[in-house]
Amino acid sequence: MAQQAPRDRLASVASTAEGWTVQRLTQPSRLNGANGIRTGADGRIYVAQVAGSKVSAVDPDTGEIETVSPTGGAIIGPDDLVFDDDGNLYCTEITEGRVRMLAPNGESKVIWDDMPVANPITYHQGHLIAGELRVGGRIMELDRNGGAPRVILDNVPMANAFEVGPDGKLYFPAQGANEIWRVSLDGGEPEVVAKDLGVPDSVKFDPQGFIVSTQVGSGQVLRIDPRTGDKTVLADIGPGLDNCTFVGDRLFVSHITGGLFEILAQGNVRALVEKGFQWPMGLAVDGEGTVCIADGMFAYTLRPGGRPEQAGMLFAGNYPGFMRGLACSDTGDWFTTTANGTVSRWVPGTEPELLASGGELLMGIALAPGGAVVFADAGAGRVLSAEGGEVSELASGLDRPTGVAVASDGTVYVSLPGEGRIAKIAGGRAETFVDGLGEPQGIAIRGGKLYAVDNGAKAVIECDLASGAQQTLASDLAVGVPQGVTPLRLGGVGDMCGPMWPFTGIAAGADGALYVSGDLEGSVLALRPA
Repeated sequence: MAQQAPRDRLASVASTAEGWTVQRLTQPSRLNGANGIRTGADGRIYVAQVAGSKVSAVDPDTGEIETVSPTGGAIIGPDDLVFDDDGNLYCTEITEGRVRMLAPNGESKVIWDDMPVANPITYHQGHLIAGELRVGGRIMELDRNGGAPRVILDNVPMANAFEVGPDGKLYFPAQGANEIWRVSLDGGEPEVVAKDLGVPDSVKFDPQGFIVSTQVGSGQVLRIDPRTGDKTVLADIGPGLDNCTFVGDRLFVSHITGGLFEILAQGNVRALVEKGFQWPMGLAVDGEGTVCIADGMFAYTLRPGGRPEQAGMLFAGNYPGFMRGLACSDTGDWFTTTANGTVSRWVPGTEPELLASGGELLMGIALAPGGAVVFADAGAGRVLSAEGGEVSELASGLDRPTGVAVASDGTVYVSLPGEGRIAKIAGGRAETFVDGLGEPQGIAIRGGKLYAVDNGAKAVIECDLASGAQQTLASDLAVGVPQGVTPLRLGGVGDMCGPMWPFTGIAAGADGALYVSGDLEGSVLALRPA
């Protein structure tokens, strides 16, 4: 298969100051994640991408990708999708709690906007049916002209991607019960079809009338007899699977991280699109030089010369929550902020220790020399410190504080992207340290220098802590959002996570290397002194 372009092509190649080099430590992602998938009339696989607010079409043979609805377009946070007989595309906008239609001529309108955690959607003989991925959720038939919906079933434990079966009943994952149910389209009592699964998140039917279901928790693809509930494992791809679709007799499944896979005979799998990062966001370097990566619902480690290895995920337990900011101790403890407003200490594979909660929009995090954990709350406009079970306020009244870093003398620095400046906190006030920047986000300190990733300038800036002198180390970097696009600030997903605002991180290694979240293209970048 020919090498394909990354998901967002830059206008120019990154450049560096004299004495510095830049390289990708990971290949760019080709999709902004992969959630609901559906085969179109043209035989291509249409992919909903919550993280990128994007819909793409993928050729099932070549892997060629075409953007159908771009980042910054009409569709926001699409999780699942379906076509009607006229070629209209309907998407559930999970973070917005609504269903939107995109017509073939590009016109768009909201069909229904009172559907918290809108997720599954299907179309059957003129009926448009959608549901809610929440405990106590509803499955409803929607009026495509915008009228009031008809409730088919209420009080469902987290319905996910569903389909009408050969018997005319709706089959759906009751994800919260770890079961698959069916119900008449006229309503009534649901029946349990299969149980004791691997956290099912999709149901489709193969040409022989058997259920095919992806399991987000176990990573298995199951074939299930709808009459008996008997299960056969078709493939095991790893936790994080999301949905499935058929192109003729060929079965394809999606992985939340942006992978598309064809399931072949005897459990063999062909990668049509490889897995990748959805963002990434916070970065940190541990005492062994391993880069630790926060990518929302997934966390990774990247050892020198290696490939990213999954350290944890939201659906597998023992996970702090949707990770944004990240710091690491030399002993390998992770300190992270989450979209649920919590701060935790975490060792991958173990239960996280809660250090603080109740934040509005937590972003960057850093460790102070004395052991305190410093973090920024962009929603509340505060910088806070957690130590010994107590949380104290270092500064308030700030305009969207985002990145934080702590110098060896304990001085706290914070980036204020809305004001284009970096400030140091003294006496509860944020005094300007550097201004005139575009949109500084992540910051890091090493060896008397402060380093900032500036999304506005798509650059990394070095600032001398003593003199304030600054220079641009690299520019034209794959950070932030495409030129001309407003930064994505997605809402939350029910109880699973709070607002999914992005964060571009930077970390400094002991060897002088700087690691940057290439969140525009879904990569990790390394800047090194030559």
